[in-house]
Amino acid sequence: MRRLFLLKLFGITAVITLFFMGYFHVLRHPVYPVAVMPLTALDALVPFQPSMLVPYLSLWFYVGLAPGLQLTIRQLLTYAVWATGLCLTGLGVFYLWPTAVPPLTVGVTDWTGFEMLRGLDASGNACPSMHVAFAVFSAFWLAQVLRSARVPAGLRILNLAWLLAITWSTVAIRQHVVLDVVAGALLGAMFAWLSLRWRPDDDFGYSAGPR
Repeated sequence: MRRLFLLKLFGITAVITLFFMGYFHVLRHPVYPVAVMPLTALDALVPFQPSMLVPYLSLWFYVGLAPGLQLTIRQLLTYAVWATGLCLTGLGVFYLWPTAVPPLTVGVTDWTGFEMLRGLDASGNACPSMHVAFAVFSAFWLAQVLRSARVPAGLRILNLAWLLAITWSTVAIRQHVVLDVVAGALLGAMFAWLSLRWRPDDDFGYSAGPR
């Protein structure tokens, strides 16, 4: 974590800031009609869980772990290039196909944080869920670091559990529907697989292909 700390700190902050600038611009100024995502039978099986707002918001700490643990400048730049590609792809989809989730059927005014979240995100830019896409992308990269560092299995399980909690939370707080989550997971997994397959060797000693 101490290696290239300032570069990581300001670099991660800058990328997230630029992404949100593009995200909110597309969200608030759609150039095409906004399509409402359909509900599936699986959506009805997920109860509304206000407490899941905590893991939902934890994504913005979680996404900093993988780049924060990169050892070399080459690793960090490789991660940054692919993460930027993921951002631009998501924004491109939102620009060409703006989507939103169906209106809430439950009141959220009594729950701390929900009014602010709804005011910012407005339940738009729904599919694919970039929340899930970034979580999956981060989980793959973090798993690679944990394997290379030969950490105890408990930390690898924690990584998976954190990913699942974030993914579940997007539907549990009604910020996304199941189709958004599936699309986001596929997008994040695709970029993660490509980024871990085509990258330079690094000082951890693992090969250019995934294990």
